[in-house]
Amino acid sequence: MQVAYYDAPIGAFLEADESSILGTLVQHHGFALEHQQRGAWLGQIRLLKSAVSALERGHILFEFAIPRMGKRADVVLLVDGTVYVLEFKVGARSFDRSAIEQVHDYALDLKNFHKGSHELPIVPVLLATEAAVVGLPEVRFAPDGIAEPVLARMEQLPALIDRCAGATALELIDVEKWLRSGYQPTPTIVEAARALYQNHAVEEIARSDASAQNLSQTTDCISAIIDRSKTEARKSICFVTGVPGAGKTLAGLNIATKRAQEHSDEHAVFLSGNGPLVTVLREALARDEAAREGTTKTNADRKVSSFIQNIHHFRDEALNNTGAPTEKVAVFDEAQRAWTRDQASRFMQTKRGHPGFDMSEPEFLISVMDRHKDWCVVVCLIGGGQEINTGEAGLGEWLSALDDRFRDWDIYISDRLEDGDYVTDETSVRLLGELPVHRSTELHLSVSMRSFRAEALSSFIGHIVDSRPNAARDVYRQVEDRYPIWLTRDLNAARHWLRSVARGSERFGLIASSGAYRLRPEGLHVKAKVDAATWFLNDRTDVRSSFYLEEVATEFDVQGLELDWVGVCWDADLRHQGSGWGFYNFRGTTWQRVNQAERQLYLKNAYRVILTRARQGMIIFVPEGDASDPTRPPSYYDETYAFLKACGLKDLAAKEIDTGTLTAVPRRVRAGV
Repeated sequence: MQVAYYDAPIGAFLEADESSILGTLVQHHGFALEHQQRGAWLGQIRLLKSAVSALERGHILFEFAIPRMGKRADVVLLVDGTVYVLEFKVGARSFDRSAIEQVHDYALDLKNFHKGSHELPIVPVLLATEAAVVGLPEVRFAPDGIAEPVLARMEQLPALIDRCAGATALELIDVEKWLRSGYQPTPTIVEAARALYQNHAVEEIARSDASAQNLSQTTDCISAIIDRSKTEARKSICFVTGVPGAGKTLAGLNIATKRAQEHSDEHAVFLSGNGPLVTVLREALARDEAAREGTTKTNADRKVSSFIQNIHHFRDEALNNTGAPTEKVAVFDEAQRAWTRDQASRFMQTKRGHPGFDMSEPEFLISVMDRHKDWCVVVCLIGGGQEINTGEAGLGEWLSALDDRFRDWDIYISDRLEDGDYVTDETSVRLLGELPVHRSTELHLSVSMRSFRAEALSSFIGHIVDSRPNAARDVYRQVEDRYPIWLTRDLNAARHWLRSVARGSERFGLIASSGAYRLRPEGLHVKAKVDAATWFLNDRTDVRSSFYLEEVATEFDVQGLELDWVGVCWDADLRHQGSGWGFYNFRGTTWQRVNQAERQLYLKNAYRVILTRARQGMIIFVPEGDASDPTRPPSYYDETYAFLKACGLKDLAAKEIDTGTLTAVPRRVRAGV
């Protein structure tokens, strides 16, 4: 991927002819160029030639790639050890909020994901050429070295650079080393889906390290299986495994988009039983499609819905239409969560009016694809540890169906499938030993792509839900500098903290378990279901969005999705009681103890899910309780709070609440410049 369309030392830029610079930009653009874009570039070139004419050194880069976002910053300047990210609004008389967030996002992206920028001060600058600006704006740095966005006119840029140069005592940037230093983005699944759908290669949005290689190897392996099945008229099923956070869903989306884009006759589809995930992904892609292509939202919805589908809708359509589906390649996300024979039969007979239905969901889904006369491929993405629903089949039902009815199918499995993380029943162990399977290392995603701040977060949360405070405390020491987690007994303090730490368009929200019924006195109603697409995608002006911190999402709304910052609201359904956790369900007017091991596991996993949704940090709110309310006495909450403190978490004291994000200064950068 071309890092920048044009880059040169500032001296060479000043000497170069405008038309030659423009020609280089046009050449690297690679798409049909609108007259408006050509004019914008020419205007930027002329303005910058004037603005940087007095600079003795530095480097300039036009259209600098921001891979995680699938966008390019207008200009990046490297001057005297400082990175300036410039966004132009030629002819604009005001500074639009979305533009301010955009340039801030670019700076955050560089700081967090570009290795060469980790230790450098970064100044995002929004330049509205016709705006009324009185005096040179102050530059205020956050502790990580990112300045608050500077709103300025073009002619103020030289003075701004002088001011920052006087405040930073940094060595000159080695430009070649900076460009080669590597970019390691970890996109959210929504960002990844958007980028893949717009034909970006997975290498452009995945970390440029072992995880990207791992993803590419898995994709190449599955593509080879599909090609072989197509050539030899075979029917094949692949079982892909992965460590937590390895990007199984990303791999599935990559396979589906890659096959659909390169082989239009195959009609690949991505299927998931996670309703909110499907809703959010489809809405995000449809909005982008409508805006990018200038089509109606209805047409965009129709196009996107053929690519990402709810597995239950796919099933219902197959019941109504007994012919072969149009899809030749079907990717099933979280395939181990498909329904057992009992669960599927009961639902289909009572809820869908199919009295004769007597199959597990895996058996039925394979049978639908088996209707093809020539070839087809099913890709099953297998995870573990986050089961939150009854009636989930695990791997056994898939293998039993293949053994009983589909012996002619080719079976490809990850060489790690037989590990204890994925196979937990005797039937699966036996069938994996009896069935003719092809084992492949490439079908296992072994490298985690989890949050750039929290590689050890999964382990830390595991120790919490398994009540191991000493182990949790040891792990948290490894991540607390990069991944803050605070405790509070004050919900408004939690809200204040979330609003204060989020920058640019970083998203934040409140999450609780679906059994947290006694958070209602705090104003949190878990029974009032959120609209997932609105909650996850709409901006700060929408009261229904996560930003308003009014509507609380549950584990069912957020599984498979992420926010940047999360407020986890803890209720008495999972309460610590001395030596371990107590499990409770609120019914009518009282809490009832949960004794069934399976339901206890679901409750633990609900908290595991909500505690692992934040990419950058979180705050955990544990209510004080109310001695006058028998459903929430303080004793129900105090021990949980004490246990979390024993795990190494600190209380958010008043001084931390009141400390803004811009009062401290980064290393080697003075404040108030």
